[in-house]
Amino acid sequence: MQDKPKQGPGETQVRIKAKDEVLAGTYANTMIVTHTKEEFVLDFLSVFPPQGTLNARVILSPGHYKRIIRALAENLGRYEARFGAIEESVSPEGEAKPKLEA
Repeated sequence: MQDKPKQGPGETQVRIKAKDEVLAGTYANTMIVTHTKEEFVLDFLSVFPPQGTLNARVILSPGHYKRIIRALAENLGRYEARFGAIEESVSPEGEAKPKLEA
């Protein structure tokens, strides 16, 4: 018999379906963030000069964007507490800024 996950008050368990190609993940070494008053747009790219590829675009409400930033910061803190501080990568000299084209 499988135990049900523990839930707090008011929490509902949601089943998530995912296609195999989504579960495999995609690599990104660059992200462009743009926004309007209503939404944030995160474009994840693989850039290998002289060319790059847009791998995913995620569009979020400002409230969800803020929650994601908090979750990322919390998880970064947990990672560094367990494995040590991460040294931030330095941008290459003269790095070209990606420009999205249709």
